[in-house]
Amino acid sequence: MVQELLKVMRTIDDRIVHELNTTVPTASFAGKIDASQTCKQLYESLMEAHTSRDRFIKNCIAQTSSVVKHLREEREKNLDDLTLLKQLRKEQTKLKWMQSELNVEEVVNDRSWKVFNERCRIHFKPPKNE
Repeated sequence: MVQELLKVMRTIDDRIVHELNTTVPTASFAGKIDASQTCKQLYESLMEAHTSRDRFIKNCIAQTSSVVKHLREEREKNLDDLTLLKQLRKEQTKLKWMQSELNVEEVVNDRSWKVFNERCRIHFKPPKNE
């Protein structure tokens, strides 16, 4: 379920090239569209998407870490409980997957910013503090 939600949340990054091609004009059409406003709006959308995904993933990691910690404590009290061990392993696997999603996020974000900067650098300068 988390994977599907992240897939939906990454839609803006998946479609950035198309978005830029259809909204940021080439030199021959530059006078017909306000590229600076379009780039600014896209920048704000990307920032919001990246921030919300980062927050979501880190929140999932924190919750799963808490579950793993609790299961470890329970496991130490009852070493013979195989069901508990199986549940602990499952949660540890989920935690590792979520932590790897942070690396995926970094790659997705870098790709999006690279494409954004290639097309919007002459139309829009992001604030320095971000």
